[in-house]
Amino acid sequence: MSVVIPAFQPGVELRTVVEALLAAGMEEILVIDDGSGPDYAERFETLRHIPRVQVLRHAVNLGKGAAIKTGLNHVLCTRGKDAGIVTADADGQHHADDIVRIARALTETPQMLVLGARRFEGKVPLRSRFGNAVTRSLFRLLIGPAVTDTQTGLRGIPVALASHLLRMTSSGYEFELDMLIAARAMGLKVREEPIRTIYGPGNRSSHFNPLLDSMKIYFVLLRFAALSLSTAILDNVVFALLYHFGAQIAVAQLGARAASVCYNYPLVRSAVFTSTQKHRAAFPKYLLLVAFNAVLSYALIVFLQSYVSFGVMPAKLTAESILFIASFALQRDFVFKQGER
Repeated sequence: MSVVIPAFQPGVELRTVVEALLAAGMEEILVIDDGSGPDYAERFETLRHIPRVQVLRHAVNLGKGAAIKTGLNHVLCTRGKDAGIVTADADGQHHADDIVRIARALTETPQMLVLGARRFEGKVPLRSRFGNAVTRSLFRLLIGPAVTDTQTGLRGIPVALASHLLRMTSSGYEFELDMLIAARAMGLKVREEPIRTIYGPGNRSSHFNPLLDSMKIYFVLLRFAALSLSTAILDNVVFALLYHFGAQIAVAQLGARAASVCYNYPLVRSAVFTSTQKHRAAFPKYLLLVAFNAVLSYALIVFLQSYVSFGVMPAKLTAESILFIASFALQRDFVFKQGER
């Protein structure tokens, strides 16, 4: 089992964690110097001479996600079909005993993504407590499975997921959220193990930018909403044009749906749900959902126009808004969900 530790301008806590893991019998510890600069070169050099410890370097700071991917790639290339890889933070937030426990859990369930879930009890920085609560709620709403700690850096990653993660484009803190979405799309179960919640005074060792990095994380969660909004604009513009030039509601609805399918399907499959299903498995289900949605939308438009005295466009916008959440849930849990492994 290998432990990957991404590190950017680390404190003395890094060596403490490394020595504790070696004492606990971990096979390999891979430290990624994510462009920390010459002022920290000696700190990494002392680690390089410790048996069972390897140090890989980025010439410039590329982000936590990029550093993790560098470590994953190295382990997959050198160790092959290892039971998996454990990632841990370099700032002392993860106790060595908890890291070892996550490694054991991954060995027991090598086809699961294992998360070290912090309890957020006691003296926890407000930005960490609040940020995790908001992200957890959004994740539950948009992605599906309830995860206690969406941003934990202590994870046991199975080989099947690790090779998939290397193809992902995210490179910062949002990479860890993308990992959960990818696991969901692949049908991998998530196992959570409670761990200690450790923060230094003021959480000074963290390089997490509350504004910029939070925006990146929430952008990952809101991709579906953004795509759905742009699809809705396209759908309504096509519908309005066809209806304006004399098409019946049903014909305008059919034309609008055809345009939105061509635009929405490839993007929602790859950019939102990161589905690995073959088109022959996902596309028929997607078309079935589109057809079902179109029939319901048409029925609602006719009902609102005939019995509530709505105009055609207000009726359509109301119907689409009503069906938005249901459409997302069905795409998440029916169209793009693979069977659990």
